[in-house]
Amino acid sequence: MTVLLFVLGLVALILGAEVLVRGASRLTAIVRIPPLVIGLTVVAFGTSAPELAVSVQSTLNGQGDLALGNVVGSNIFNVLFILGLSALIAPLTVARQLVRLDVPLLIGISTLTLLMSLDGKLGRPEGVVLFLGIVVYTLWSIRQARKDEDQKSDASENQPHRISIQVVWIILGLGLLVMGSRWLVESAVVFARLLGVSELVIGLTIVAVGTSLPEVVTSIVASIRGERDIAVGNVVGSNIFNLLAVLGLSSALSLHGIDVPDSPLYFDLPIMLAVAVACLPVFFTGHRIARWEGALFLGYYAAYTTILVLIALQSGTLPHIQTAMLFFVIPLTLITLLVSLTRSIRSSSM
Repeated sequence: MTVLLFVLGLVALILGAEVLVRGASRLTAIVRIPPLVIGLTVVAFGTSAPELAVSVQSTLNGQGDLALGNVVGSNIFNVLFILGLSALIAPLTVARQLVRLDVPLLIGISTLTLLMSLDGKLGRPEGVVLFLGIVVYTLWSIRQARKDEDQKSDASENQPHRISIQVVWIILGLGLLVMGSRWLVESAVVFARLLGVSELVIGLTIVAVGTSLPEVVTSIVASIRGERDIAVGNVVGSNIFNLLAVLGLSSALSLHGIDVPDSPLYFDLPIMLAVAVACLPVFFTGHRIARWEGALFLGYYAAYTTILVLIALQSGTLPHIQTAMLFFVIPLTLITLLVSLTRSIRSSSM
């Protein structure tokens, strides 16, 4: 039965992503909203619905480690694996808005989350602050989309019946994504628990990857279909949503907040921040993600997962965490900055 759920979940994810991207791309053409805005909001928030459902339910069940690991692990996975794989399929063009606003905003939110966690807890007040952030971000995104005069078309020109059809397709795609990811996560957690893996590690790996599968499939399908703004916007928007809405709501709903153990505080959260910082120079130089950069991101994720496995198998995790930070987090940021700077200098001298 568990294997069957895994297979059915995978099928639902693939179908849901195809339907969602098709509906979203057609909707942007009808209402004249830039695909990037759709990717940063409708698609990103929709594909993050599994993270929201799993984290909130985990918090209500008293499994704060699972909720925290799900969000942090998903954000690391989204950038390193999804963007990396999507760029390998087809080099991704990055919109200027991402470079000037959304990625710096993601870095700022990641930094804020880390600072809030320094006392070992994300309490209700911090959760409320984060959740209010997603409300402000969403309203701002909608306002920006309406500023362009070309986007202000009459209702008669928009053809409301066509809009309704695409909205139905988007809802159907989201439903398939949520259902498929739930089946996949449930089956994967059963396998992991049989192996005796802790809830935090399950959250950082199995659950994080499982709830991020909608983003994986959606970004890959969007990349293949040439909807690259949706592919990149989906990842950045999902990460912003995960921190502000998912982690914020989970913390706000918990009576005692979410405890932040030393392991994620000194290892996973800094890596999440480093990954966000690494995006900026890659996005800034040439406004594109090349195939070799995608391969580099995939290599980073493989290294991160390997370290997680090694930590889970060892006793006395703090020394291993400190070593991992020294040999992974710092080189991750420095190498990316150096490579991007070198490429920028070469291109300007030609």
